[in-house]
Parts: sequence; structure tokens; C-alpha cells
Amino acid sequence: MISSSTTVPSTRRTLAAELPRRIGRRVTVQGWLHRRRTLKSVVFLVLRDRSGLVQAVVTEPEAMIAAGGHPEETVLQITGTATASSQAPGGVEVTSPAVTALSGPAAAPPFDLYRPAVTATLPTVLDHAPVALRHPLLRAPHTISAASVAGFRATLDALGFTEIHTPKVVASATESGAGVFGIDWFGTRAYLAQSPQFFKQAMVGVFERVYETGPVFRAEPHDTARHLAQYTSLDAELGFVTDHREVMAVLREVLAGMAAAVERHAGEACALLDVRPPRVPERIPEIHFSEAQELLAAHTGEDPRGEPDLAPAHERWLSRWALREHGSEFLFVTGYPMAKRPFYTHPEPGRPEYSNSFDLLFRGLELVTGGQRLHRHEDYLAALAARGESPEPYAGYLAAFRHGMPPHGGFAIGLERWTTRLTGADNVRHATLFPRDLHRLTP
Repeated sequence: MISSSTTVPSTRRTLAAELPRRIGRRVTVQGWLHRRRTLKSVVFLVLRDRSGLVQAVVTEPEAMIAAGGHPEETVLQITGTATASSQAPGGVEVTSPAVTALSGPAAAPPFDLYRPAVTATLPTVLDHAPVALRHPLLRAPHTISAASVAGFRATLDALGFTEIHTPKVVASATESGAGVFGIDWFGTRAYLAQSPQFFKQAMVGVFERVYETGPVFRAEPHDTARHLAQYTSLDAELGFVTDHREVMAVLREVLAGMAAAVERHAGEACALLDVRPPRVPERIPEIHFSEAQELLAAHTGEDPRGEPDLAPAHERWLSRWALREHGSEFLFVTGYPMAKRPFYTHPEPGRPEYSNSFDLLFRGLELVTGGQRLHRHEDYLAALAARGESPEPYAGYLAAFRHGMPPHGGFAIGLERWTTRLTGADNVRHATLFPRDLHRLTP
């Protein structure tokens, strides 16, 4: 029986993944019409819900005619008997179905969502994201991303961290040299926050250990496969550290927790993309920035010594080296030059030209930046003076350090970069629901 009514019967819904446990019972499934196949004596309706696919078999002549009138992506409710079938998705299909349309006939999607492979280009996917992301392959990275954030939170919760939520609009553009987005705030000039750095440091003085997940904004005119103007930053800051290595140890636990959460909660998405969560070694190998430059000079035919940062090609080479020499997909590069780090970075004892900071490389890409921060008020004043900057623009930030702050440090993980590397995508936009970059402000 087919009905076009939009009235929803008050029947308990069964997800596609639950059907194997309900064989022989009356069930009601709801979802999108993923695929309709019409044969001479039968119509197959494949429904898609958040847990997977389920097939319904329509054999009554009148019902077959009605079933053929529902375009793909129409939202349907199907009530029938869960019947074992080796040919059906999940080994179960719904027989003797009663079909009810829960939406009007759906307009055609920009490409066939039922095909196993994605036939659309990346711009087409991004232009039609609300519909395109229904494709299982395009949805999977975001399932992995969600599991990663859950692992991030769970790990830090277990380590005694408190989740905080800080402003994304700030009064001054003083956090780093990166470009900022200026906005009008009731007639006053304001800016979109480049990071929660100042706030999370201040909150160490309140909670000792804090973390945040949220958007950050960088008005840098990059047009590459690895940069976004808005991305999601997973930030953590902890007090009473000896140096940056304690921060690195916490980061290692966080990465292991994120990888485990992906394996536990997004295993099907990983299988669909044919990817595996990384194995995080008990001790991630590390190399000092100066030693990394010596290594690159000796083996790459280039001499980066004297440069204040690593080029993307150098990060890729060092990642291959870490995998070959240490069997690790992760590599800490420590001791970046102070000239390249923000003024709040703690210098390396005995070598003040270097810093107690680090980057974490993952499969050839810089994924995390972190380090130990200054914590004495007088050290901040000296650091700003050395850079020829006035402390006045930082007055609100520096106030916390006038009232006693412990030695502390922290890190920030770029969520989209993590997911991109995890899934093997060639563009960070594949791991971003609605990218915001140099050219894209919609949808």
C-alpha cells in the first residue's frame, strides 16, 4: 500500500542498522529514498538513514505504480516486516511495505547520490553542500571529525581539564602577525579572534587546566589546499608545568584519545573511505629545529639553515624520515627560533635565540603548534620592549600576570587538517562542512 499523506503514524522508528535484530517483526523505517529500481514484477526502494541503507520490496501492482512516483531523495516512511535476505543491504529487507511520503517530491540532486563513487567536482560539492554531503563518501569525513572532537573532549576531561567558551570578537588585533578581520561593533572597531590564546592563558589562573573547541579566523590571502580563512581550533592550556615537554606529553594522550574515538565511533566511516586511524606511539619522536635544519641540509640538496621556519616540502621530508627511522607518522619539531614565535613564548634556557615551543607534524603536514608560555609579568614587559612594542595594547591580557600565574603552556590542533590527513583527502575543504576562504562565503 502506498500513501502520499504527510501524517506520521505514532510508530516506533527502527534504524537500518537495527534491522538484523528485528527479523520477523513489524518495523517502521524512515529516511531518504536513496535509490529506486523498477523491474517488471517488483520495485525496490532503498532508503537511507543516519545508520545506513535498508531495502524495501514492493510487489503489489497498484503499490508498484505508486512507488515509481517518488523521486530519489524524497523523505519516506516504510512500515513492513523485517525479512532476512542475503541480497539486501545489511542482510535484511522490508517486505509487504506500506509507504508514506513525509515530504513533497524531491528535486533532483546536483549529481547521483546513489552511485558508489562521487561523480561531481569539488566546486560542485561545495556549491551544493546541504545536499551533496548526503552522499555517504562525502559525509564520512565529518563523522570522523565529530568522533575526533569527542575523543579530544573525553581525554582532557579525564585529565582534569575544564571546557571553556571564550569570545570570538575582540577589541584589539594583537595576538599575532597574521591578518585579522575587522568588523563594526555598534560603531566601534572590533576584530574576529585569531585564537583563544589570551583567554585560555588567563583561565589557567582560574581552573589550572582548560580547553576549548571553536572557530578561529585568519585574514590571510592564501589560496591553497591546506588553508582556510575560518577553521576549527582544538585548544588546550595547562598550568604548573616544568617546560614544554609536559605539554607535549598531554598532547600525545589527546592524539591517542582522538584516534581511539575515531576507531570506536567512526569505524564504518573509516571503512567506507578505506582509511585507518593512526597508531600513536607511546613516545612520539622529536627533533630540535636546529638539528632538523642540519638533517635537511645534509640530505635534501637544500640548505635551510638560517631560515626561521620550515617550508612545507621540508615538513614532508621530515615526516618521511620519522616514519623510516622511527616508524612514527608523528614527529615533534622543537625549539623554533624566538624570532618566529609570538612574544609570549618562553625562550629555551641556555639558548635564548630558540624557544620552548614545538610543532607536531602528521603525515607530512604541520598539525599542532604549542609550547611553554612566559608567566611572570616582568618577563612580558621585557619581551615586548625587546620587540619595540608598547604594553598598552596588551593591558587587559597582562593584567592576569600581575596577580600571579604558574608556569604554563598549551597547544592548538587544527581540526580540519587532522581530518584531512586522517582521510587522505587532497584538499582541506573535503573536511570542512561549509568552507570559508579567499573566494567562498556561501552557502
